[in-house]
Amino acid sequence: MAAGSSNFCQTIMEERVSQSPVDETLTADGAGTPGLDLRAVAAHLALHGLALDVAAGAVRLSGGLSNLNDLVSVNGSKAVLRRPPMGPLPPGAHDMRREHRILSRLGEAFPQAPRSFHLCEEISVIGVPFQLLEYRTGLSIRGDRLPTGFDAAACRLLSHRLVETLAALHAVDPSRVGLGDFGRPDGFYARTAAGWQRRGSQVAPDAQTQAAVDRIGAWLSRREPAVLAPTLLHSDFKLDNCMLDGDGRITTVLDWDMGTRGDPSMDLATLLSYWAEPGDPDCMHRLAQMPTAREGFLRRAEVADAYAAATGRPLHDLQAWRILALFKLGIVFIQLHRNWASGSVGDERYAGFSRLGADLVDFTLASIDRPL
Repeated sequence: MAAGSSNFCQTIMEERVSQSPVDETLTADGAGTPGLDLRAVAAHLALHGLALDVAAGAVRLSGGLSNLNDLVSVNGSKAVLRRPPMGPLPPGAHDMRREHRILSRLGEAFPQAPRSFHLCEEISVIGVPFQLLEYRTGLSIRGDRLPTGFDAAACRLLSHRLVETLAALHAVDPSRVGLGDFGRPDGFYARTAAGWQRRGSQVAPDAQTQAAVDRIGAWLSRREPAVLAPTLLHSDFKLDNCMLDGDGRITTVLDWDMGTRGDPSMDLATLLSYWAEPGDPDCMHRLAQMPTAREGFLRRAEVADAYAAATGRPLHDLQAWRILALFKLGIVFIQLHRNWASGSVGDERYAGFSRLGADLVDFTLASIDRPL
């Protein structure tokens, strides 16, 4: 930790208060929370030996652009009721069954994973599947802003801690936690590349973007990276899916609904797809997913080198995975805009996502022949 770490720790504690995850308090009958009927949830949980305190209501926890999380009381302790967002869901995302399977087991070997202790797949209860998760507290750093007190040394340390946490996840033996048959690692690259090209063609907002989608898809299809031994994958590992303690250590990793088992290069490439640098084009700064363009953060090539050193894995084919991850990111933002345009979500943040996504696709194409 940088000099003056005691002041840094105090700042962290203050940020926990000032960045409280509470958006709104809900009434006991779930008023103002579409799809959440607390009495129905309580009746369901009672059948499984769990007591939901309906009178205590629920508190919406803030988050990003994904699943909905409500703080509730179960058996006298805080818990998180987690469910998919409203509106149409892209294939493979917001999968409560998948996330529950991972989080009911992974904490045995990877303590940063919160425990999932109940899964409800009965659509009749609240209209969507949901799960109950262990409630954890900590500092979340969202977007490209940094809490007061993060100097360049703290940013550099945080860079290394992100790499170390990802390496620790990839060191877990899936069979040790009952996930040895999880996912479909065979053909993972080709299947993923073809899937995102197909989705890109379905949502491309204009002819220029469609042409870029076609060129990227053709480039990806000509590559076949050397296969690394499959590991457990988070599939959306980035800073705002982590929580830190008062010393800046990563204590919790959230949002496992796209987790699978496959080539660990994809997880590293996903992290790098969010990792903006000062000299990047405007779209990477508008993306504003992580504050990595700030002084002190490692550059993408340094992140890759640090991961290779931590894991001993070769990264000769990382460029193919990086292009795939960046391409996926652009298509995701175009999909999010379509949800907004259809009226299925009302968040005005989505209004500019089509342009952002298209610009990210253009950046992907331009990155094919460039280093990290």
